[in-house]
Amino acid sequence: MKIEDRLAAAAADAVKALYGCEAAPGTLQLQKTKKEFEGHLTLVVFPFLKMSRKSPEQTAQEIGEYLKQHEPAVAAYNVIKGFLNLTIAPQIWIEMLNHIDADAEWGITKAGANAPLVMIEYSSPNTNKPLHLGHMRNNLLGNALANVMAANGNKVVKTNIVNDRGIHICKSMLAWLKYGNGETPESSGKKGDHLIGDYYVAFDKHYKAEVKELQAKYEAEGMDAEQAKAKAEEEAPLMKEAREMLRKWEANDPEVRALWEKMNNWVYAGFDETYKMMGVSFDKIYYESQTYLEGKEKVLEGLEKGLFYRKEDGSVWADLTPEGLDQKLLLRSDGTSVYMTQDIGTAKMRFEDYPIDKMIYVVGNEQNYHFQVLSILLDKLGFKWGKDLIHFSYGMVELPEGKMKSREGTVVDADDLMETMIETARETSAELGKLDGLSKEEAENVARIVGLGALKYFILKVDARKNMTFNPKESIDFNGNTGPFIQYTYARIRSILRKAAEAGISLPETLPADIELNTKEEELIQKLADFRAIVKQAGTDYNPSILANYAYDLVKEYNQFYHDFSILREENEARKIFRLVLSKNVGKVVKLAMGLLGIEVPERM
Repeated sequence: MKIEDRLAAAAADAVKALYGCEAAPGTLQLQKTKKEFEGHLTLVVFPFLKMSRKSPEQTAQEIGEYLKQHEPAVAAYNVIKGFLNLTIAPQIWIEMLNHIDADAEWGITKAGANAPLVMIEYSSPNTNKPLHLGHMRNNLLGNALANVMAANGNKVVKTNIVNDRGIHICKSMLAWLKYGNGETPESSGKKGDHLIGDYYVAFDKHYKAEVKELQAKYEAEGMDAEQAKAKAEEEAPLMKEAREMLRKWEANDPEVRALWEKMNNWVYAGFDETYKMMGVSFDKIYYESQTYLEGKEKVLEGLEKGLFYRKEDGSVWADLTPEGLDQKLLLRSDGTSVYMTQDIGTAKMRFEDYPIDKMIYVVGNEQNYHFQVLSILLDKLGFKWGKDLIHFSYGMVELPEGKMKSREGTVVDADDLMETMIETARETSAELGKLDGLSKEEAENVARIVGLGALKYFILKVDARKNMTFNPKESIDFNGNTGPFIQYTYARIRSILRKAAEAGISLPETLPADIELNTKEEELIQKLADFRAIVKQAGTDYNPSILANYAYDLVKEYNQFYHDFSILREENEARKIFRLVLSKNVGKVVKLAMGLLGIEVPERM
């Protein structure tokens, strides 16, 4: 039982014994005692004043005295106005550490047979360009959230919806046909997603040149600049060809479909490499080319049931004005689908594939309205989780230089960014002597772990709802709230434990209860005990940054302890063993916390 639960139960007994009343649920709340006061946990007594009919100070005094006499966990107490500060007995801290030490996966709850199934959608790339920095934040958040939900006892299915159809895909295909000269990933030595991304940029370059030329022509014929530009964009031969290619794709033209499949396969091979390096994976991948017709069918079904209506031009709409929203287009007048239709189709397929209890979409905050509408539509169409779907909405990520534009080829490529981070970690670690004594293979592995850890941690420590600027140089620092600082502390703990083993010191399964502890040791045990509640809070709030910042606070506390007290040189044998067991468990919890974030920790550094 958690110490907070134990003391809350004891306080309930105190209220009943002293005042003859049952304390209402939620009134017995213990919080950490503020640093300026003596004690570990504080009980607020104001909710009991009606029962005691006494002053806050006297009520707190009476409850404190009762606890000291009847609850062995309370060694002492003090009263500050209506706040009862409780000091926990030393043997309780040892008992708590023994409990944590006995559980290899402390804080993690495994899914039982009847656990709810949570599906999490993330990544959602387009097959016309490689993954970039924005995708990195999406993937890292989605992966961490999936780990956190699983650690809270849920069955989790990680899913991806690939945007593999539409005009943007045709642009890359057309540019490759026109300017590619049969280039392939093998002939160019480029990853497939990079190769296709180059042709997306090439399309835009040639298209802009056509528009510029046509606009000048129309202006010379007497049109104003705005009209001339709009007409030029509409009449540009390249765009007309791209639209014609899309029409052929939708009509299942064998040549267009064969080219589409070939180029998409190049992209998927490239994506797989990036995902592997990033350390993210999926249980099920859906493709919009397979789901958009399903969505169309579902919308027509809703139309028959009177859930939607058809306009004179043949388009199908949902009237959401009763919900305080507007009219939403679901099928265009030519019968083609929109994104909303595709999302409905994807939901239908997923619901058929899995018994989903909760659906979480990891998508940027520019889509907030889209998911508000999707939730209402899915609910109308009878999906039991529709009303309660979660849009895990996150802010944009930029570099210090500013925004990125994929059409202009100014995006920060995910592969390049990861390689740069590993290279920077290699150089920084070597300069600081962190790779001394390691074999070449070990040094390379450490550079990879530290480089990717720095990148992931820097992104995940920020509350997902906020926009953020990713600063590569800042992220690789071995001091402060960074991944490398946490990783280095873990490696230091592993080094201490190896030295202890080499000295023939073996750690017991259970520590004796009579070890004398200092305040810093008690604080560290309390911090370790908090991990279970931290994992739970990260899941309840859908917020992995809570875990990241907990890991930083834990290692900061441990480093202060390491600086102030001897471990291996401690002369008192019992205290030395205790400090080794404490260090081992700090390392264990750091590894668990970072693991939930998808971040590795090195054994040596």
